[in-house]
Amino acid sequence: MKRLTMLLLACALVIGALSGCGNGESDSDSSNKLVIYSPNSEEIIKTIIPMFEKKTGITVELVTAGTGEIVKRLQSEKDNPYADVMFGGSMAGYRENADLYEPYVSPEDKNLIEGHRNTTGFATPYISDGSVLLVNKNLIGDIKIEGYADLLNPELKGKIASADPASSSSAFAQLTNMLKAVGGDYENEKGWDYVGKLIENLDGKIASGSGAVHKSVADGEYVVGLTYEDPASTYVRNGAPVEVVYPKEGAVFLDAASAVVKGAPHMDNAKKFIDFILSKEAQDAFGTQLTNRPLRKDTKLGDYMKPYADINMIDEDTDYVSEHKSEIIERYIDLFTSIK
Repeated sequence: MKRLTMLLLACALVIGALSGCGNGESDSDSSNKLVIYSPNSEEIIKTIIPMFEKKTGITVELVTAGTGEIVKRLQSEKDNPYADVMFGGSMAGYRENADLYEPYVSPEDKNLIEGHRNTTGFATPYISDGSVLLVNKNLIGDIKIEGYADLLNPELKGKIASADPASSSSAFAQLTNMLKAVGGDYENEKGWDYVGKLIENLDGKIASGSGAVHKSVADGEYVVGLTYEDPASTYVRNGAPVEVVYPKEGAVFLDAASAVVKGAPHMDNAKKFIDFILSKEAQDAFGTQLTNRPLRKDTKLGDYMKPYADINMIDEDTDYVSEHKSEIIERYIDLFTSIK
């Protein structure tokens, strides 16, 4: 009987301790906390979150998962939100789920470069990633590669790494980039004629995914690959025998964003986080410690990153692409199938 009484007492203590956790935290703990949901890479998380905690004294509770999984969780928690901030994910994804986020434009927004500011009223761009060509310098020889047109060189047939736009987001970004850069828009026959010729020069070789594209070029399996700037710049920074080429016809840079969750339990801290990731301190870290391209005008860049002024940047019609994505993919598949 005595043993049973002690057991019940122990259980009561455990239950009491648990009830003091989570939503039952004290006001002092609550004011010093921030819950972040993020699909970002480990490198970003390990660099930016500790900086924010050190700068503000706010303790971050982090939940990491894929973008789709996080959005589903935010939707399920909509009436009783647990997260304060969504950190990462494409601008298109934020637009599609606008009802999940709190209106907020940071005072730091004015310091971002033109065309990459908070125009939605709730989603804050903080880094951008562009479509690039990654060239293996040991294999290129005297072949010139300055842009998309050069990929049609017969000497490159079967030596170009590319993923499937139907299953790879970076490959789809490359597809819409070349359609806009070569054709001027997404329906122009000039752009689709180029895509057809490029498919012929791929010689039926399609990489298993976006990661396989840049890795196969760095490993010397292919001369050039259609990829994106973040991993490509990582190889350069780490001394691999590769070079990043920004298509002279124009490179599209797509922003990653962050937003305050609607009804965030720690609203003030959430806004402080948005302000922080746009601060010069954080933006310099993106540009010099990581291989993500910062968006602040006065930011620093590592010598492995090309300055914005040296890149021919073109804008994507994100609304059009989002609305017609399935049609663009279907047309690509039909073209690829007919040529293959």
